[in-house]
Amino acid sequence: MLLQWVFVVLALAWGPAAAVPSESDFSDYKVVRLYLEDSGYEDTHRLLRGVFGDLQEVDVWTHAQKFVDVRVSKGTEISVDHDVIIADLDSAIKDTYGSNNGSNDDDGDVDGAFNGRDQKVFDAGELVGTEEFFFDQYQPLDKIYSWMERLQESFPDIINIEVVGRTYEGRELRALHLCANNNLTNPEKKTIVITGGVHAREWVSVSSACWVVAQLVGRYALGDQKEIKYLENLDFLVIPVFNPDGYEYTFTTNRLWRKNRQQTYIPVCKGIDIDHSFGYQWESTHAYPCSEEYSGEEPFEAIEAKSWNDFLSTVKGEYKVYGYLDLHSYSQEILYPYAFSCDALPRDLENLLELAYGINKAIRYQSGRNYDVVAACKDRGADLTPELGAGSALDFMYHQRAHWAFQFKLRDTGNHGFLLPPRYIRPVGKEIYAGLNYFCDFLLDPEI
Repeated sequence: MLLQWVFVVLALAWGPAAAVPSESDFSDYKVVRLYLEDSGYEDTHRLLRGVFGDLQEVDVWTHAQKFVDVRVSKGTEISVDHDVIIADLDSAIKDTYGSNNGSNDDDGDVDGAFNGRDQKVFDAGELVGTEEFFFDQYQPLDKIYSWMERLQESFPDIINIEVVGRTYEGRELRALHLCANNNLTNPEKKTIVITGGVHAREWVSVSSACWVVAQLVGRYALGDQKEIKYLENLDFLVIPVFNPDGYEYTFTTNRLWRKNRQQTYIPVCKGIDIDHSFGYQWESTHAYPCSEEYSGEEPFEAIEAKSWNDFLSTVKGEYKVYGYLDLHSYSQEILYPYAFSCDALPRDLENLLELAYGINKAIRYQSGRNYDVVAACKDRGADLTPELGAGSALDFMYHQRAHWAFQFKLRDTGNHGFLLPPRYIRPVGKEIYAGLNYFCDFLLDPEI
């Protein structure tokens, strides 16, 4: 009975699939990958400028060392070597709504094949006898917040909802505090912070943060000794949706919205890129409010970034943040500081890299997927164009808060981009939980 109750709470069916926003029409768009090799340009940033000129309103999906993915209209002429990776963007968007088709992965996933550890999965589809569950599809904000409330009601000894602040549109920015015996007044514990949904369109980062919570809570409730050890010796602060306004907007209006929904000085251009708004090495270079990477007019102008800084400084001022995992998509990478510059070397670089490669190995052992370990500055192109990595949450947390900090860029490597279908929710969640296991073991025993 306990087993079934845990499963019901953690994977509650929420009704029919979400409807596709009526105002988002991307039928005239595609996503292309431009290759640096043989292009005649020194780096991908110069490549973008050479092809598109003014980049203020160019929607760059991912920026890597050897290629860059960009959303363009279908009629755009491109003069350099490129591939079309998503030919029909509108259809790809529609595929992200709705329920799971029952397949874990159509790209040859070997999920679980390399994992010798017992694979208890707390989504409970076949145990409860219904067809639609929380992790069968991407959930809108209200469903996620309702799920968080049910978890707190069902497991009051280990879960507490904390309000970090309120957004521009008045929504709560919620964190889940997980620890054994709900000991919220013990700042001596090592704290791990996990954030998802900083960029609104990166839905798999939100589902993965929720998956981590479900695993920690479910396994602890069923007496798994590993999770008991984690929750008795570590604190977890998990913010599944760091950008509530933007995330909600992706469900109601524009699936590809990235920023928050804060008003700027140009009335028709809303939103600040939260991940360029933090106060460490902030730059005003992204000064055009219509830009996808608009950083605001001053540090911490994004309300979510300021609220998080205030929360850590006051409510959690005595807590020791040892680990920070910032979940994003896409490209299957583990990024380590710094993002703003490749000239600034992180402290204890050798151990930081050892930890990153250990996480990489844990993920490969779980699913066979490789997550490249890359300096964040090189991933963002900040080695050549410094402002591309300015004001990041990764650098802020690492420099001022956390002993160890990483940004995970989740699946995939471009076949779906931000539009990962719901059937990938579980496989990606399992990968990230495997990586978190290694991270927790490292914090509890650095000699592993």
